[in-house]
Amino acid sequence: MSNEHFFVTGAMGCIGAWVVRNLVQSNTHVTVFDLSSNRHRLELIMTQQELDAVNFIKGDVTDTDTVKRSVTQSGATHIIHLGALQVPFCRADPPLGAAVNVVGTANLFEAAKEAGIGQLVYASSIAVFGSSEFYSTELLQHDAVLHPQTHYGVYKQANEGTATVYWQDNQIASIGLRPYTVYGPGRDQGVTSTPTQAMLAAVRNENYRISFGGYNGFQYVDDVAKIFIQAARTPKQGADVFNLAGSVAQMSEVVAAIKSVLPTAQITHEETALPFPHGATDAELHALLGEIPYTPLEEGVAKTMAHFENAIANGLLPKNS
Repeated sequence: MSNEHFFVTGAMGCIGAWVVRNLVQSNTHVTVFDLSSNRHRLELIMTQQELDAVNFIKGDVTDTDTVKRSVTQSGATHIIHLGALQVPFCRADPPLGAAVNVVGTANLFEAAKEAGIGQLVYASSIAVFGSSEFYSTELLQHDAVLHPQTHYGVYKQANEGTATVYWQDNQIASIGLRPYTVYGPGRDQGVTSTPTQAMLAAVRNENYRISFGGYNGFQYVDDVAKIFIQAARTPKQGADVFNLAGSVAQMSEVVAAIKSVLPTAQITHEETALPFPHGATDAELHALLGEIPYTPLEEGVAKTMAHFENAIANGLLPKNS
């Protein structure tokens, strides 16, 4: 067993579940901190034996004392902070969204300071950027101007600023990562979840229309999880945030990838694109981390659909929506 001990918030979510899976499968100690006790995403991708290796703490990231105490008592050496409310929930309840997304992030930095952990990794988002009209390039550059258009995006921008100040005032280093359209098993909620839901619908032999179109940066969730872990294990100075590129592709290519697995699939998509540029560049992330995991779109779609088929066969997912 590794001497590392990872403290992971938001592990009941999609990326968080895959982070936990990868850590457990590499024989690394993991403490999960989450308000939710619904483990369905973890159960979708992990065996019971793997789940038994995880230390679960039920807690609220907005509770400063509980967060600090939990990190210190866990004996954590690394923090991956993924706990957040997504776009629709922030829109429906902005004060709660700010409490979870902004105060929660500040609490994790406070916990790192108290526990003597000199670096943490956290999830920012493509939502810190604005609509395509604000940019002169189709792919967002590392230093593109931030211009969030949602409460969620504003909160993520605030967290990037929080990280900068914690480095400035407390020398706590950090790496923020900005995913775009993450897909794969466990991606079942949020604005950009419908491509994954289409993959599941195809496996179930159901018709499905993806809720948006155009170009996107598609990132296979297992790759994203591994990049978070790789970033957490990479010592650095300062507070930096990096884009994730993944596969920049049109939604029609996602549909084609689904149909390459199941030619009879009845999957279509809306034509309206998300209001962001086509994707992002991540050369600066490569410069820091070196080689990072990358699964081509067609391969990632095939892996996702194979996982869904097995999950349905084993009773982990219902046969019908």
